[in-house]
Amino acid sequence: MVIMLGLVVLAAFVLVPTIGTFVAQRQQIEALRATVQLSQEQVDDLEAQRERWTDPAYITTQARERLYYVRPGEVVYLVDNDLPPERAPQEQAPVSEDVEQTRTDWMTQLVRSVTEAGLSAGVTAPTIGVPDPAPTSTGTPAP
Repeated sequence: MVIMLGLVVLAAFVLVPTIGTFVAQRQQIEALRATVQLSQEQVDDLEAQRERWTDPAYITTQARERLYYVRPGEVVYLVDNDLPPERAPQEQAPVSEDVEQTRTDWMTQLVRSVTEAGLSAGVTAPTIGVPDPAPTSTGTPAP
């Protein structure tokens, strides 16, 4: 009886890590499947959008709405201030004519900023259009 109990305990110690690994792998597989499904939905949306852009009527509609394009001879009326009153921008408060004192010492902040910029690691700007100097071999001058 003790031997059987020992074998059951030993089997439990051997199988528990394996079962944990199995469960972790199943969760990872489900997460990857969800990612694949989300990516597939995005691909489907992009393909539908690509199909819409092949339709000349859709292109014309988009040009009219987004870019305000019109056909020759058409007249376009743009309505200004067509927002409802609750969505209209509110008036700003008038600017005060009183001079206020700053609460920080701007000179100290300026000196600190310049000091930190001077002590930071230097970055060299890339030279555009200037070829790298070619190494010359020793003994023969470059032409």
